[in-house]
Amino acid sequence: MKNGRMKAKKFATQIDEKVLKDLKTFAKKTDRSISKVVNEAVKEYIQKAQVRPAFTSAMDEVLQEHAELLRRLAK
Repeated sequence: MKNGRMKAKKFATQIDEKVLKDLKTFAKKTDRSISKVVNEAVKEYIQKAQVRPAFTSAMDEVLQEHAELLRRLAK
């Protein structure tokens, strides 16, 4: 690790043409490389996907239990 950063590794994959077009546009618009955008997106996706099932289950239970109150608060 150099300067607190891990060494980047190349890899190949396939992506839908429309998604690739949107990715290129977004990267250019945000003045970042495609690599940086993909790296950040994959990292965020993995973090979100690893939310503990117990937490998700508990959250669903609370939302169901308080559905009426939440509907009233949303108005």
